[in-house]
Amino acid sequence: MSSRRRCNWSNWILALSLAGFLGLAHAADMRPEDIVAKHLDSIGTAEARAAITSRAVQGTLHFKVLTGGSGDIPGTWGRVSEQRKSNFVMRFAGGDWRGEQFVFDGARTSFAAATSTHKWSVLARFVSSQDFIVRQGLLGGELSTGWALQNLDPSRVRLDYIGLKKVDGRELQGIEYYSKGNTDMIVKLYFDPETYRHVVTVYSVAMSPNMSHRITDSVNQQEIRYTIEERFSDFQTDNGITLPRRYDLQYTEELQNGSTNVNEWDMTADKIINNLDLDPKNFQIKQ
Repeated sequence: MSSRRRCNWSNWILALSLAGFLGLAHAADMRPEDIVAKHLDSIGTAEARAAITSRAVQGTLHFKVLTGGSGDIPGTWGRVSEQRKSNFVMRFAGGDWRGEQFVFDGARTSFAAATSTHKWSVLARFVSSQDFIVRQGLLGGELSTGWALQNLDPSRVRLDYIGLKKVDGRELQGIEYYSKGNTDMIVKLYFDPETYRHVVTVYSVAMSPNMSHRITDSVNQQEIRYTIEERFSDFQTDNGITLPRRYDLQYTEELQNGSTNVNEWDMTADKIINNLDLDPKNFQIKQ
């Protein structure tokens, strides 16, 4: 090989090395606040966002039991929000199971009974045990005016950049969300690296079973794991505000006996209306 050819190859390898190094340096320099700022800009300008004080979302849903049973039930869903207040409802037309209702009135959370016998569903029981995801505006993402990343309180929340992660076969920018009043749940938010639209949230928590009086009994006990995965897609722009029209929520229980239950709510936002005059009763559970 001639010295000229060796030189060209050396320059090419050096260029690739520098490109890789610069890419890694750029990723390392990313800060969570940079991602949040780009994400908020993906929704709309600061002026456009500030002009929205309330929002109503309505649409259809399909509830499916993916693992641990069977079922495919159509229904409707809706969400009204005003500043940080929110009322998130999923309803079914018939049967004993009425659906779900998660409410935050600006001070406290409340949850409607899911059945005619006034019992909560497994999802409602889990969310109520981790109700900061409702209070702080995480659940349901930017479809609410109370969206957590638009209402960050540094005294209560810390964000860490976790880099590019492969989720659903896609490389996404990730940040981890720590609520300072919560010590158990891990919350990870993922963003499209080109548009910085928020596309996935994963909430996960592992709970140890109650310790047995006999050590030999507790050795074989498995952790119980709970996961909520939210996916947002079909983004559309209306009056300068870009929001997802497709919202998929999947709830998974990995139980102590080794069984796994997976339920899915596949929701479409057919109508989004901003800046309505909302009655305060919208943020109360109707008995």
